[in-house]
Amino acid sequence: MTTERFLRAIDQFSDWSGKLFAWLIMVLTIVVSVEVFKRYILNAPTAWIFDLDSMLYGTLFMMCGAYALAQDGHVRGDFLYSNMKPRTQASLDLALYFLFFLPGIIALVYAGYGYAMDSWRIDEHSNVTADGPPVYQFKAIIPIAGALVLMQGFAEIVRCIVCIRSGVWPERLTDVEEIDVVGEQLANSAYVDEESRRVAEQAQAIDNNAHQRTGA
Repeated sequence: MTTERFLRAIDQFSDWSGKLFAWLIMVLTIVVSVEVFKRYILNAPTAWIFDLDSMLYGTLFMMCGAYALAQDGHVRGDFLYSNMKPRTQASLDLALYFLFFLPGIIALVYAGYGYAMDSWRIDEHSNVTADGPPVYQFKAIIPIAGALVLMQGFAEIVRCIVCIRSGVWPERLTDVEEIDVVGEQLANSAYVDEESRRVAEQAQAIDNNAHQRTGA
C-alpha cells in the first residue's frame, strides 16, 4: 500500500465514523424535545433523562474526535503557525505528536479500557437518580474513541513526515465548508464600490490563510 492510499484509507474511516455518530445530534434533539414536552406540558418528567442526554452528547463528542483530527478541525493557536513554511509546520507538529499526543492518547486508551471493564464487571448504573440507567455501555466508548483518535494520529504523523520530505502537505478529504454570505453578497452586488469589495476580499484572504496549513 502506498503512503497516499494509507492516508486516504484512514482518513476515509475517520470520516465515515464521524459522520455516522454525528446523527446522534438528531437523536439528542428528539429526546430533549420530547422531555421538554413531557415536563412542561404533561407535568410528567423522566427521572433518568439527564443521564441519557449526557451519554448521547458524550458519545457524539468522543466519537467525532478522529473525524475532527482528519479534517484538521481541532483548535490550535495558529497566529505564528499559519505564517510558517510547510516543512516548519510539519516539524513542529511531529514533535508535538510525540511529546504530547501519543503519550496522552495511549494513556486514555489504556486507562479507559480498565475503566470500562470495571464498569461492565460490576454492572454499573448511574447514581444520579435512585433507579439510574446502566452506564457501562457508555464507558466502553472511551477506549474505542481513543483508539480511533490514535489511529488517525498515526496517519497525521505520516502526513508530517511526507511534508518534511516533500515540502508540501498531502491532500486531505474535503468536506462541507461554511459559506461566506457577506463575501457572496458583496461580489454580486451592483451597489458596492470597488474599494469596499477589495477590503472584503483582503479580509477573506486573511481568514483563509489562518485556516490553511498548506500555505508557504
